[in-house]
Amino acid sequence: ARLCVCDLLVAQCDVNCCCDADCSPQEFSLFTACSVPLVRGDSHLCRQKAAVYSLDVEANPPERTLQLIDQVNPSIFCIHATNYKQALYLRSPEMPTPENFDDLLNEFGSSAFSAEPENVDTDPPDANETQRYEYGLPIQTQDAFLRLPSPVVSSWCSDANPAGFLVNQATKCIRSVSVERCESIQALNMQFYINSSILAFVFQVNISVQSIAVQSLEGTRTALKGADGLRLPLVLDDLCLNVVLGVSYHITYTDTGEIIEAAAAFVLGAITKETLSVQQSFQISFTQVDTKPAPLSGNPGYVVGLPVRAGFGPRGYPFPAEFLTSRHSQLSILQSTPSQDCLAAQAARAPVLFGHNMISGCKLRITAAMKCQPLAQTLLDVLKGQSFPEYVASFGNSQAQDVLDWVPITHLHISEQGISNTLQSSCQIPVSFGIEVKWTKYGTLVNPQARIVNVTATLTTTTLQQLPSGRERTIPITSSVVFTDISSPAEPGYKAWPTINIKLPYDFFYPFV
Repeated sequence: ARLCVCDLLVAQCDVNCCCDADCSPQEFSLFTACSVPLVRGDSHLCRQKAAVYSLDVEANPPERTLQLIDQVNPSIFCIHATNYKQALYLRSPEMPTPENFDDLLNEFGSSAFSAEPENVDTDPPDANETQRYEYGLPIQTQDAFLRLPSPVVSSWCSDANPAGFLVNQATKCIRSVSVERCESIQALNMQFYINSSILAFVFQVNISVQSIAVQSLEGTRTALKGADGLRLPLVLDDLCLNVVLGVSYHITYTDTGEIIEAAAAFVLGAITKETLSVQQSFQISFTQVDTKPAPLSGNPGYVVGLPVRAGFGPRGYPFPAEFLTSRHSQLSILQSTPSQDCLAAQAARAPVLFGHNMISGCKLRITAAMKCQPLAQTLLDVLKGQSFPEYVASFGNSQAQDVLDWVPITHLHISEQGISNTLQSSCQIPVSFGIEVKWTKYGTLVNPQARIVNVTATLTTTTLQQLPSGRERTIPITSSVVFTDISSPAEPGYKAWPTINIKLPYDFFYPFV
């Protein structure tokens, strides 16, 4: 059951998941196929037990059949035994810094070094020391799991949705209520969401109250200062006060997958005697300890429609250090305004959304009295913004301290022919700024993740010659963003990747086919 990858629901049967231990024979009889017919451990082992599932459709009713087999790996590079315990879980490598560089050089700088520690503990590690949360696993509590209510089938709330580790979620659903029963409905009570401690394997983590905001009947919210205690539902005349309208969990974890802190922010409101249902909103977010929280655009790959994260490199890069993200941590372009006046649109910016090709622009009215050099700098600020970032995050969840997860922006400059040839003096002014983001599908074919591999910013300038007195000219200024998937075959009209024409010897793969 621990290796059953299709078992996603806690204490519930997953459809067509033949290895789900929560399914009964009656539920198996309704299956149409086994979504995971083979369950095994590490595929690199030379020999191991495997479970083969199938459906006997000729039986009445249909039955699930299970057969245990000895599976042999034909590869000559198979693993005979997993006897190196430290390789069974990931340890964060020690990054070189000016302080520890000499020590690391003495340890690993020779032609050979030992991967084994000096004192090898032959005893198996304690279960509490090796068990950590992995991505997507339900966060366990004393009674069951951390609940994140969500709509099921219809828009009504279901409390059977577990919160997954490192899975940022936001849900909204409808809850049936009444003033007469509001004090007895658990889902309207703050205590329902924080009364059970989170199991962190080594110890238990209590969920603290981070903040409380009160929402009026008109929809305005007011934050309560110093409110960290429970506010239970209270019936007063024809109103029920302190009803939970929203919960936002924030989980802090270590790089080894251990939860060390949990907090909840509440939005409380009131319902009237005429209210039959309320909409509740729930959210959960995760922050690694000793890192600065930043809005994510995917986990790990980018999600279409979320902002492209950007920032500035630290001094001394590429030596490992922490990235300085911009104020909004986003890549942005010029935002079109109704007036279409470039000189009035300097502060209007729009975030670059992953996967969305965008184009915007404005019009520049040039007169003879305008100075070219100040005008060129103004247009550059309009197109690039006051502080254009230097790097873009390759993944939607790239952390500021992971410098290798940030892609530098390449800048190109193209000069066009002048737009006027009437008089003597001339200079270059920018007329367009284009950003091309190249990305690829990263990871497995079953669940590929979007990863940015290259960002190119192209500034196009043109020669502006001085106009005669009394004459005016209007020119268009454009800004654009294009996303290119380089993991797919090149489309007609695009430059294809270079190919290498070689011929291998006929026996190159012998004795393999």
